Amino acid sequence: MSNDLTNDDIAGLVRRLEAVEHELGVLKDIQAVRTLQFKYGYYMDKGCYDEVVGLFASNGCLHFMGGVFRGKAGLTRLYCDRLRTSFTDGNNGPIYGMLAEHMQLQDIVDIAPDRQTAKGRFRALMQAGSHVTKEKISTYLPLQWWEAGVYENDYVKEDGVWKIQTLDYHMFWQADFEKGWAHAKPYEGHFFEKTYPEDPAGPDELSDRVPTFWPETPLVPFHYPHPVTGEPHTIRLTDGLKPQR
Repeated sequence: MSNDLTNDDIAGLVRRLEAVEHELGVLKDIQAVRTLQFKYGYYMDKGCYDEVVGLFASNGCLHFMGGVFRGKAGLTRLYCDRLRTSFTDGNNGPIYGMLAEHMQLQDIVDIAPDRQTAKGRFRALMQAGSHVTKEKISTYLPLQWWEAGVYENDYVKEDGVWKIQTLDYHMFWQADFEKGWAHAKPYEGHFFEKTYPEDPAGPDELSDRVPTFWPETPLVPFHYPHPVTGEPHTIRLTDGLKPQR
């Protein structure tokens, strides 16, 4: 039996090698996006807001509390001007007595065929609050609370590095630690009503999306089809909301 390879044999091996390289590249991309989002959570834990802004693409976007923040300037206004002032007293990094742990869970990442963009769904679970010995305790946040929601994010490979293109956090509920979620009232926190520059730390635009909170159970649409049937999901965004009376 001859060991000589024909041109067809060589072409077939090249195709197989290219397929393996592509599959390996996709797996590396998935891991890179997962790690990127996990690092976002760790930076948020400790109030490292400069580092958070650095995770976004140059034209990155964030949906937060009824506002849309665009580009590095908009992201800096939110993370560094507003959140840093509210949570870490203007310090880039952790401060005594402040807890805000942003756990990123149940990650599902899908890479586009050209491996230049991706979508990711992550569950967020946060335990947060202030220690009673903290010198300044916020008057508009609970002393200690739970919070949960879902991210449906977009990512982009910019100059060969995966970055966050759009961070879209849908908060579902926030509950006082002592009473828990069974007794929680629908969230009534501050939502943006003015844009920048009228609000110096405000969003670039206001969102037309109306948030709904526990005990209603809205569904954030899945970016992916059913993994077995391949069919798109038909559950509506409003499923899980109480009937209108």
